[in-house]
Amino acid sequence: MSSSLLIRGGRVIDPGDGTDAVRDVLVRDGSIAEVSAAIDAADAEVLDAAGLVVGPGFVDLHSHVHSIAGQRLQAFDGVTTALDLEAGLMPIGLAYSAAAAEGRPLNYGFSASWAAARAQVLIGVQPDATIDGTLGLLGDVGWQRSSTAAELTGWLALLEREIADGALGVGVLLGYAPQTDPAEYLAVARLAAAAGAPTFTHVRELVEADPGTPVDGSDEVLRAAAETGAAMHHCHVNSTSRRHIDRVLSAIERSRLAGARVTVETYPYGAGSTAVGAAFLAPERLTHWGIEPSSMVVVESGERIGSVDRLRQLRSDRPATEVLVEFLDENNPVDAALLQSSLAFPDAVVASDAMPVLSPGLVADPRRWPLPADGATHPRTAGTFCRSLRTMVRDSNQWSWLEAFRRCSYLPSRVLDEIAPTAKAKGHLGIGADADLVLLDPDVVGDRATYTAPTRPSDGIRHLLVNGTSVIADGQLLVDAYPGRPLRGEPR
Repeated sequence: MSSSLLIRGGRVIDPGDGTDAVRDVLVRDGSIAEVSAAIDAADAEVLDAAGLVVGPGFVDLHSHVHSIAGQRLQAFDGVTTALDLEAGLMPIGLAYSAAAAEGRPLNYGFSASWAAARAQVLIGVQPDATIDGTLGLLGDVGWQRSSTAAELTGWLALLEREIADGALGVGVLLGYAPQTDPAEYLAVARLAAAAGAPTFTHVRELVEADPGTPVDGSDEVLRAAAETGAAMHHCHVNSTSRRHIDRVLSAIERSRLAGARVTVETYPYGAGSTAVGAAFLAPERLTHWGIEPSSMVVVESGERIGSVDRLRQLRSDRPATEVLVEFLDENNPVDAALLQSSLAFPDAVVASDAMPVLSPGLVADPRRWPLPADGATHPRTAGTFCRSLRTMVRDSNQWSWLEAFRRCSYLPSRVLDEIAPTAKAKGHLGIGADADLVLLDPDVVGDRATYTAPTRPSDGIRHLLVNGTSVIADGQLLVDAYPGRPLRGEPR
């Protein structure tokens, strides 16, 4: 088989240089070799892209799938690189080696886990570099207190070691330990700034929701960025801000205009997903979110939690149980406008917060495709990027295709340029860039996953290449394709 591929006659979108024109793209040995109006490459295999949009594959900074099944769903959403940066995994070396041993359809990478480092030092829990281990921590209050001076020194040293071992920054789950001393967060920001590593923060509660919070969650990120010079990424601003999104986005804009290095991500759904043991889902705290127990649905069984007693029982007996949490009504025009406002915010990037695919059938055969009918997850795992394209490009014309690829490919890659120089080859179609490519049908691209059928792959992704190797061809998954490579940090 030829190591060269000529993608002929597609509408090429390159957010790196602003190209939006019919062009040919030549791929050689996993990289972009040429982009021009007419390429003559007699030795290359030819892929006819007439009528398709051709651009750099989407880079997801916030994916917890950690599995072949989950990455395949994300492939049909146009994703070529799926990174777990909000929570991270620990130890980082084990996380990378486990993914490499199993094989991945998409590129992958991880941040250093603030929660796991604190749990190791504060309560002696040894991390196992799995998402199940992370979910199991969320209901354990032992690691959620403030640290002594010695404990702070201990877990900061663990984070520093993880960054040295190749972590892509520090993932900080502050929302799951919301009463911790704000000075600890500043210490993390200083550590990250010294290493040239970004932080990725699930913020603690906003002051409107919890007047007793030690500091407003979004303001805390902005202050830390201004004080330390660290690059601070605000995770899923839609779900942590909820109906206060306008205030939060205005504060972020002012901070950026003042020079703070703050980036922000969002996803287009009115429900989140997490472990039922999360601190903010305690019955006495639900009023802060404006929700009730019935706003939560157990992912695996579909059970809608019917009472405070049932919620308490799940939190006590099975705190790692994944639940959907409904915080905005997607069918309400006012709430839908709030979700769109976060997508429309200047330079906000799309990130999925994709969750594991739960299925007894996948336990028996993790490489099974099509996915078994019992697969359960949040629909954002399968549909975040295509839903964003449908909403912002096809339905409302708020984004051009060039802007869509900026939000989904180019800008998320740039978040990683300092910590991972190899990221500079992603998110654009410059000569020598990685041949991570998505070819989509602009007339039909959109999400199909729903809360009741969450593993339906998105529509419109006709071809997907990762490092020059096809993962999707003519709309069909290539089940033997595992070309994903690690993206690792290189600290100062």
